[in-house]
Amino acid sequence: MKPEDFRIVYAGTPDFAVPAFAAIISMGYNVVAVYTQPDRRAGRGRKLQMSPVKKLAMEHGISVEQPQSMRDDDQLAVLQSYKPDLMVVAAFGQILPLSILETPIHGCLNIHASLLPRWRGAAPIQRAIEEGDAISGVTIMQMAEGLDTGDMLLKAECDIEINTTGVELHDELAVLGADALMQTLHLLHDNNLDPEVQSDADTCYAKKIEKSESIIDWSQPALKIHRKVCAFNAWPVAQTMLDGEVIRVWQSELPEAVSCEGFKSGQVISADGFIDVATGDGVLRIHRLQPPGKKAMLVGDFLNSRKIVAGIALG
Repeated sequence: MKPEDFRIVYAGTPDFAVPAFAAIISMGYNVVAVYTQPDRRAGRGRKLQMSPVKKLAMEHGISVEQPQSMRDDDQLAVLQSYKPDLMVVAAFGQILPLSILETPIHGCLNIHASLLPRWRGAAPIQRAIEEGDAISGVTIMQMAEGLDTGDMLLKAECDIEINTTGVELHDELAVLGADALMQTLHLLHDNNLDPEVQSDADTCYAKKIEKSESIIDWSQPALKIHRKVCAFNAWPVAQTMLDGEVIRVWQSELPEAVSCEGFKSGQVISADGFIDVATGDGVLRIHRLQPPGKKAMLVGDFLNSRKIVAGIALG
């Protein structure tokens, strides 16, 4: 079957889902419909904003469906009307019932942002960084009824460095996912897919990120705090208190040969181009922060207009 004869329904919503969608289009596949979340109000004007996936679909004249729920009674008939050979799902944002999963001839493939079965759930990118994983990657999975429990079809790995942020890993995995999907589609066409069953014993649950998690506990080790800062960039962004104001911490590092002896957890050790803070174990160096009502800035620029003395407490 030629790519143009292969009828694909694509389901995705945010930026993460765009590279794979663009790759499917560029390879000449017949994308008969796109499913994406309903338009949401955003920004200062609270205007309705379409999703990045919807924008790309409209640019190519592809039909767009935006159901409130895929469990609505009429959604099965709508999907069936497109006669899909395959449905590809990437960060769609809704649970698909079994009736939907079984409608396409070849079922539904999911681009999952972790090396399954390591991280199942809503926030695999952030949780991998937060837990100090050395590698991450994407898994192309045959979707099943359970939460990210389907058979694994193809994996692609990438490294997580000590200072890798959530947004950096997100962008890398989005591109990696597009490449992995193209490889999977080639294998599907050649009937060479080799599904691998997941081991439930090796899985962790990547629970949804809550804003309350962004508050820095300076009694924790510097390494753990640094991982939080990295993981929560660009959302919800780690934060602490300074002189009664909320300061968001965008970038940090673990300095070598800096002692926190004589300082309590949360106290500033020095502030000269950067801010070194004592933790429960070691020192965290803050390089980029965001004061209330301002954009994120280098600490050096922040210190040009605000004096921070050693001993002042954060948190």
